[in-house]
Amino acid sequence: MALLLSIFALGAAAQQPGPQPQPAAEEQPVFRGGVTYVRVDAQVLDGKKPIPDLTKDDFQVLDEGAPQTIEYFGRETEPLCILLLLDVYGSMRERVQAMSAVAREALRVLGPQDRVAVMLFGRETKLTQPFTGSYEEASGSILAAGREKSLTAGSSINPALMEAARYTKEQSANRPGRRAILILTDNEGLNHQASDEQTLSALYAGDIVLNAIVTPKAKPPKPWSGGNPDFSPNDVFKLARETGGEVLPADKTGPAFQQMLERIRTRYSLHYRAPETAAAGAPERRRIRVELNAAARKRYPKAEIRARSGY
Repeated sequence: MALLLSIFALGAAAQQPGPQPQPAAEEQPVFRGGVTYVRVDAQVLDGKKPIPDLTKDDFQVLDEGAPQTIEYFGRETEPLCILLLLDVYGSMRERVQAMSAVAREALRVLGPQDRVAVMLFGRETKLTQPFTGSYEEASGSILAAGREKSLTAGSSINPALMEAARYTKEQSANRPGRRAILILTDNEGLNHQASDEQTLSALYAGDIVLNAIVTPKAKPPKPWSGGNPDFSPNDVFKLARETGGEVLPADKTGPAFQQMLERIRTRYSLHYRAPETAAAGAPERRRIRVELNAAARKRYPKAEIRARSGY
């Protein structure tokens, strides 16, 4: 499997980075041989509350077990591109309607440089709002989503996520900042010829973190055996975990939507130079682990870190 990563264009700034160098405008996914930096989006929780006061020196990033130098560290000041991927099949339409009732207020947590897009899915996907900085437009699209009836019945989550990842990567290729998908779904149904591995590759290629709001009864699927190998059960729990995101089971969709936006907006961004071994063309996915150093761990002994597990 060819490994896709993100590249930041080489230049004087890359050779002699300043205190907080910004990714170059030419950023785009390429094959491993052109890699310069790896970007990791991290969330740190103490119980259920995000920890807001960490610095670059509090973190350690391990790439295949080897410590890396963090060359860029950011948080709330980074622009955010977030795509809202809404399941409108069956009873999920009511939850979308509940989200629309608070959408305008919830979107106020986003900053002036942030952009939002809205995509709907059932058996197929439909982009109803391209990326926009107008939260009035975005909230209007969420309101209209609750009345959507043109999509084929069913929920194909992985194909929808791959299409959402493709669109997000394409539309944010020349923009610095973080990228996220927030999916609203019941996590039910099967994917046809769209594996979790393919979906993870699409999310990793776009440096996208997946977060999910699910119905209270939604659970990770049981091991899939003995069935048609062309079909696989939906598992947003796994996909969110592997990309460093979180899953929030919620009976009340509106408050959950606002809470999730706040948590996505306040994550940390860590960039490090890809090791030379990462540029050697090895086909296997490399593993990443983000940790707190000893002093930070002493301050927050129960801290939980969510960050993508590989690239």
